[in-house]
Amino acid sequence: MSQEFDFPTYLMHHVSNSQEWKLPFLPAIHLPEPLSLHGVMLFICCGILFLVFCVLYKKDDRVPSGLTNFLEMIVLFVRDNVAIPNLGKEDGLKFTPFLCTLFFFILTLNLMGLIPLFSTATSNFSVTAALALVTFSFMVFGAIKKNGLKGFCKGLAPSGVPGFVLPLIVIIEILGLFIKPFALTVRLFANLLAGHIAIIAILGIITMFGAAAMPLLSVVLFIYGLEIMVAFIQSYIFTLLSAIFIGQMYHPEH
Repeated sequence: MSQEFDFPTYLMHHVSNSQEWKLPFLPAIHLPEPLSLHGVMLFICCGILFLVFCVLYKKDDRVPSGLTNFLEMIVLFVRDNVAIPNLGKEDGLKFTPFLCTLFFFILTLNLMGLIPLFSTATSNFSVTAALALVTFSFMVFGAIKKNGLKGFCKGLAPSGVPGFVLPLIVIIEILGLFIKPFALTVRLFANLLAGHIAIIAILGIITMFGAAAMPLLSVVLFIYGLEIMVAFIQSYIFTLLSAIFIGQMYHPEH
């Protein structure tokens, strides 16, 4: 049985996390513990990526076309314009799979948030923080594995700096080590949340004032178009900054 569609409640639910999955014009689905709405979105995103890359992607095509060509184009872009320039050829090739996974995972979550059926998982601070924590792990533990603990610590104390300034520089470098993943977290979270809140606010005005506010619908469509562009841009920026931050820790001499 369908139920009356509570438009304002559904819109706010679209960006918030809960134990219910509210579907338009359908009864809400109650999620069992420890599942949450955004957790379900993460699983669905993984399923979509599995379907795209393991089923729809045709790796045996000599001349890629359609979806296969589009995916390979993005992979080559990430490898040649994000990974190798910031990590060097050797490390860049090693990190290309990780950076591509990061890009496609964030992009899929962002685009899912623009579909009424789903919820915006990347508007959840915990989700973006977890993604940034993966980058932070490579920045610290990956750099220690590559350069050794001594080399990692040496990267926090640049050579050639006067002795009286060195303690301040070390403090700034240590703070920067934590500020970088925090910036990744807030950038993705804030951009995705802000766009959806803007759409929610304007649609709320339309539902309150009816026909008198209908001209605002064009503004909503414009913002929605911007949100599609933001979904791609923020996925790219998160991936690019991750490559830059990891590259800085892997190659402190540069």
